[in-house]
Amino acid sequence: MRHMLIIDDESGIRLALRRYFERQQWSVAEAADGLAALAALIGSDATRPDVVICDLNLPGLTGEQIVERLAAEHPALVSRVILTTGDDIDGAPAGSLLATHPYLLQKPFDLAALARHVDAICRAA
Repeated sequence: MRHMLIIDDESGIRLALRRYFERQQWSVAEAADGLAALAALIGSDATRPDVVICDLNLPGLTGEQIVERLAAEHPALVSRVILTTGDDIDGAPAGSLLATHPYLLQKPFDLAALARHVDAICRAA
């Protein structure tokens, strides 16, 4: 069974994504803020998720800060992260995380776009 971590401060988004992925036989964990997410991500290898869906605008630590910590401490996890944001991604500054991260979705996004990113991560693993 594949494992997913959904990181978003909006409970409705977490619930909808949890239901979607559980119907597809995923084991799903949730975090409502950046500090809880980081604790879940840097746990033992046995609990590390196959895919992470992470909002950029979180209380505690931002999604960008989480990715920076992962890049420094667990770089293999960075390629498993799908970033989501309500911010405009088209005007992202060159070199920024929004401009360089391979898996990025602007809210609201459709589940088909999310599924394409999940499939790409799973194929690359």
